[in-house]
Amino acid sequence: MSLTVVLTAFVLVLPVELPDKTLFASLVLATRFPPLPVFVGVGTAFGLQVAIAVTAGSLLSLLPEALVSGVVAVLFLVGAVLLWRSAQEGPEDAADVAEGKEGRSFLRVAAISFGVLFAAEWGDLSQLATAGLAARLDDPVSVFAGAWAALLTVSGLAVFLGRKLADRLPVALIRRVAAVLFLVFAVVAAVETVRTLAG
Repeated sequence: MSLTVVLTAFVLVLPVELPDKTLFASLVLATRFPPLPVFVGVGTAFGLQVAIAVTAGSLLSLLPEALVSGVVAVLFLVGAVLLWRSAQEGPEDAADVAEGKEGRSFLRVAAISFGVLFAAEWGDLSQLATAGLAARLDDPVSVFAGAWAALLTVSGLAVFLGRKLADRLPVALIRRVAAVLFLVFAVVAAVETVRTLAG
């Protein structure tokens, strides 16, 4: 496992998820249910989602190198554009996420939290970033560890700090910083594509 790859995945995924529906869905669930089972359910959902993204990225890496770096460049460029365009929008609303679900047992709350977050994460920017990193860096275990740690950090902040955090997040700034990070990764991947094709 490479600490550099773990940190790269963490730094890339964390700002993408801070203003995302993930944070607010976790926050809403934590206002309805006890925090610990919510965190367990959310964390398990994230672990499975990251494993799927890393597997997809690792399979992508079996293709020719120029094609892989080109696809990775496109993934990150699309992510950068989507993040930059969403910078002026407000936080994603997840107020209806847990509507009507009143369970009290640990397992039931964890299962509800798992289901809500597992469904909400499909096609998310963090999945694109994780798949792109797994394809580019050829270290799936480190990418998994970094991306999952970032997602656990975001959900932990939401579940255990709650509304205070949501009110203080500079959503536009966080999304712009994340967009710049995605753009940097897109440029690096594009340069690698050109070098591979030229060499």
